[in-house]
Order: sequence, then structure tokens, then C-alpha cells
Amino acid sequence: MNQKEISELRRRFRLNKNAISRIYGCYVSCRKEIISSLDESLGMMPQEEAEQYLGFLKKALSGALGRNLLDVEFSTQQVADSEEHRLLMALRNSGLKDGEVRRQFYQKVIDSLDMGDSNYLILLAHDTYDVPFRGKDDELQADASDQVFSYIVCCVCPVKDGKLELRYCPDENGFHNSLPSQLVAPPELGFLFPAFDDRAANIYNALAYTRKPDELHQEFLDAVFHTEPLMSAGEQREAFQSALTEALAGNCGLEVVQAVHGQLTQQIEQHKELRDPEPLTLTANDVADILQDCGAEEAQVAAFCEKCAERFGEGAALSPANLIDSRRFEVKTQDAAITLDPEHSHLVELRIIDGKKYLLIPASKEMTVNGMPVDWT
Repeated sequence: MNQKEISELRRRFRLNKNAISRIYGCYVSCRKEIISSLDESLGMMPQEEAEQYLGFLKKALSGALGRNLLDVEFSTQQVADSEEHRLLMALRNSGLKDGEVRRQFYQKVIDSLDMGDSNYLILLAHDTYDVPFRGKDDELQADASDQVFSYIVCCVCPVKDGKLELRYCPDENGFHNSLPSQLVAPPELGFLFPAFDDRAANIYNALAYTRKPDELHQEFLDAVFHTEPLMSAGEQREAFQSALTEALAGNCGLEVVQAVHGQLTQQIEQHKELRDPEPLTLTANDVADILQDCGAEEAQVAAFCEKCAERFGEGAALSPANLIDSRRFEVKTQDAAITLDPEHSHLVELRIIDGKKYLLIPASKEMTVNGMPVDWT
């Protein structure tokens, strides 16, 4: 799925846009016990309550592709005959109306998911979308629909204790402490099935959501999808950095890191400017070209590509946003740290003066220390 397709589905989660008839779910304790079940008509709910449920479900389609939103790919064998795919298809084909199928899904999630000491709410909804035809001018033509996209959305929301508050009680004409209520927090994880690829159902794929890019809840993904483990953004960055340092074998200097960071940051910025709905990706060979430009030896470049293949898979598509922090450039020593805007990363130099290593940056006319202007000559 690309960003444009995700945005198209996100617009569905309004009271007057969707075809969701009921909201299903169950409230689970941290001891893996079902406290209560949810099966309510969306149309019979108070408007504010219905909008809150839709907001939680919509959140499962938010964030950046490759970071918060991850493509899940089923094997051909799984689609042909596997317990996990049959269950997802049963949920979708029944429109979530089969209570026994829902209970099987709830139990699978409860048995696997680790939410620590937090109670949580599993939410499920089914929608059918009459996909409008998209004209050559990229405009949607609502009266020209040639297919229906039937899909389910799931999200898992932590339920937290509210704080003890002093409130006015009209019956007693005074202020008293009120008991803390149970508050539903935004979802930590979720998914869409099937994927909406090329604006049509693709039962070979799903879209997984995680609020924290570095915490995928792999136990949940494995139980629901049982596919190859996905790598979090943090794991991708760590694997990329280790592949780079090991391949260069002691020659991973400041200039090399500056060049790689600068080139990847530039690609990220250019992609944003182009407003391309497809996620930005590159391969290890693309980074290898940067290393060659920096003067890396052929053996080192080959070693880098080999180590990337070991960590990510042969020919894997990598997201630059997961490999670097494009918002800042940081140089840290044991005693100090320098943080710059990436476009100024070239200002940092490594010099040896009187036998000691120094990090140098040009000093501008204006300088502050702890926010206070200081004079210097």
C-alpha cells in the first residue's frame, strides 16, 4: 500500500462516510481474563461515543510507512492452507458477525499479547467500500464504482486508571474526591486486512500498525499472521550501523558517516518535496555507491553488501528514515556531545592538535551559553 491508498481509507472513518454497522471487541485484564465483551450498533451510539470508536480504529492506519505502518506478506502456502489466514478470511467474509470466529480471534490475541501490567481493549470493525473510479485527472468519481473492498480493522488500546480528582457534586452541593475511572488510551498496535493494493483487495498482504516504531509486539504479529519476523525501525538502524562499521573495519571515519548521513537525508527531503505516495526505499547497493564515492575499497564495499544481505535479506528494500535520524546530526564523545541540523553536519571536523584529537566547529559571531549571550574575542 502507498500513502495515497492509506489516506483514502482513513477518510472512511467518519460517521457519514463508512458502512460500519457494529463495533465489536473485548476488554481484557492484565491477567489475560476477559472482563467484558463489546457488540454494539454504531448507529445507535451517541455521536461523541461513535466518533471516539472510529477515531481509535482510524489511528490503526496512521503514521509513516515503514515505521508505524508495516507491510505483512503471506506466503502462497499460507493463503492456500493455514490456520492464521483462514481465521482472518473468516472474520472478513462473515463481516465479523460470527461470534465463534470472533472468540477464536480474541483468544489467539489474548494468549500471545504481552501488555505488561495494563488492561486493554481489543476493537474490531468491518467495512465495505464501494471503490470509486479514479479518473485521469486523479479525481475520484463516486458515481462510477466498479468494485467493493471488504475489509476488517483491528486495534488494541491500553486501558489505564484515571487520576483521583476533586469534582463538584450537585446532589451534595460540594466538592468531593471522585473515584478514578478507567480510560481508554490510543491504540498501541493494530492491523488492516486485506491490504488495499492498487485500490483493490490483496489477500496476500496485510498492513500492521505500531504506535512506537521500536516496539512491534512481535508476539502479537506472530500469533495473528505467523509470517517472517518484521524488523523494527530501531533494529533496522542497529543492523545498518553494524554492517557499515564491520565492513569498513576501522575505517569508518567521520567523513564517511557525514557523507552517508548527508546523502540519505537529501533523498528523504527530495522525496517529501515530490509528494510521492510510494514509500522511499533503497538497496544496499545504493549505499555502496556512496561508500565508493568516499574512497572505500572494493573489498569493503562488497563486505558491506554481504553483511546487509545477511541482516536484511538479499536485495531487501530499506527505508532511509529507519537507517538514520534525518532531523539531527549528533557527534558524541565520552565527555561531550554536539548536535547540529543535518544540513550543517559538514561543519564538524576532526583535528589532531599537539597529539590530541579535537572536534572542531566554526564559531559564529553570536554565541550563547545556557541561553545567555556571551562575549568572546
